[in-house]
Amino acid sequence: MQDTLETIDHLLGIGVESLNWWQMALRAIVVFFAALAIIRIGNHRIFGKNTAFDIVLGIIYGSVLSRAITGNSPFWPTIFAAFTLVILHKMLAVMAFHSSFGFGNVIKGKPKELVKDGELQKDVMRSSSVTENDIKEALRNSGHRPDISSIHRAYLERSGDISIICKD
Repeated sequence: MQDTLETIDHLLGIGVESLNWWQMALRAIVVFFAALAIIRIGNHRIFGKNTAFDIVLGIIYGSVLSRAITGNSPFWPTIFAAFTLVILHKMLAVMAFHSSFGFGNVIKGKPKELVKDGELQKDVMRSSSVTENDIKEALRNSGHRPDISSIHRAYLERSGDISIICKD
């Protein structure tokens, strides 16, 4: 068993001062499959268009795993750190789902009302950096004519998308 572990360490360049090309390539393969397994354990939503909560994990996750490939951090602890991040993300998401006191809004954010009964909510738009043209684009993307007065409600969703509910 010890010989097998030493062979794996040698192949991955663990404990060496600098990695050669094939050790880095082998690390990339191992990190790819480890990342795939970790994401399957966690939540595949991380890399869709989601909330800041999901995006932050994606950025940090990629940064941590790149260090395992390049040898800038110890290999196995770095893989474990990536696994820990995904488990933390999953635990916070579960807590947000089951929370009755608004924990989900704190972690994931909440939608902001941009249009109410055909009237632009300028203060909300300004604080969210949303323009009237952004709302008209959302109308066109949802198959409606770009007329603000036809909107019953429009929201800036947690994902950054603008959702539109038109008047009847």
